[in-house]
Amino acid sequence: MTHIAGYRRPYPGTQPNHLHPPYISSIKRAPLRPLVPIPHTLTEITGPQFGSESVDPKGCDLTRQHAGEPLGERIVVSGRVLDENARPVPQTLIEIWQANAAGRYLHKVDQHDAPLDPNFTGCGHVLTDSEGRYRFVTIRPGEYPWRNHYNAWRPAHIHFSVLGPAFATRLVTQMFFPGDPLLLYDPIFNCTADENARNRLISVFDWETTIPEWALGYRFDIILSGREATPWEE
Repeated sequence: MTHIAGYRRPYPGTQPNHLHPPYISSIKRAPLRPLVPIPHTLTEITGPQFGSESVDPKGCDLTRQHAGEPLGERIVVSGRVLDENARPVPQTLIEIWQANAAGRYLHKVDQHDAPLDPNFTGCGHVLTDSEGRYRFVTIRPGEYPWRNHYNAWRPAHIHFSVLGPAFATRLVTQMFFPGDPLLLYDPIFNCTADENARNRLISVFDWETTIPEWALGYRFDIILSGREATPWEE
């Protein structure tokens, strides 16, 4: 039976801390005792396997999923999924979810006093190609208050889920935007102690993928493991 190693953090400070008191939710979420390994069964170590037939062609373009166009600034987010040796990881399912341009999620729990957009659901997915590349067209998400502390605002961000060769290898992270002044005050972004690792969560403006008179481009490469790994939410 194939063995899937547990998630390793060989480089201190390069991954988010379980307990980060400024992020108030982590106080209740962080484990108080050593983690107990759970044996993987066949379900965890085999599959799922995804092919082009498993994804919706509209899944990669969040601006074309409804009858009308969503409000807000159109952007292109693209990059590559790489392993620790900079080799591409093909046929990997990437899912994203985000707030709309007004900073509101289409979710019953989100009761922020901001408008919903009937033409924007805020979810998408795509498979990486043979070179590990992915591409989404979407709307730049808005900032929003979240009551973690006095005058708390989340920076604009997009959630990413990368589903590897088995359910036990799913990784989740967030992508931020360059030059956002709220990053300095965001305890979720600052859960990662190492500054270089933390800054790998910030996308890079990409002139090459910018579409003239239509959308700005941002590059966000995802590194699964190793010294340069993207910080992941465990």
